[in-house]
Amino acid sequence: MRSWPRTTHPGAARIGRELAGGLARVRVGLRVQGAPAREGAEIAGAAGQVVGRVTSGGFSPSLSAPIALGFVSPAHAAVGAALQVIVRGKAQPAEVVALPFVPHRYVRKP
Repeated sequence: MRSWPRTTHPGAARIGRELAGGLARVRVGLRVQGAPAREGAEIAGAAGQVVGRVTSGGFSPSLSAPIALGFVSPAHAAVGAALQVIVRGKAQPAEVVALPFVPHRYVRKP
């Protein structure tokens, strides 16, 4: 088996950089306070600088709270990090949470 980076297909250089730790963005789960964030909403850091963008969001009936998924810079991706989501021009407090939002309840047989 050959190791990365393979150079025989389009995108090989990017995949090689990402596997080596050169990520520009990381997927995170957000628990939002206030109005639910929708696709395209900006994610801001504590100082108000834009650090990412929401890819999907809505209200979670299981958690009884608004949640969202998005991409942020690796420096802001730690679980528990306080961020803001810009919803209709207003900053809503948000917290980075561990994924999945709701843990599974099934048991695998050995």
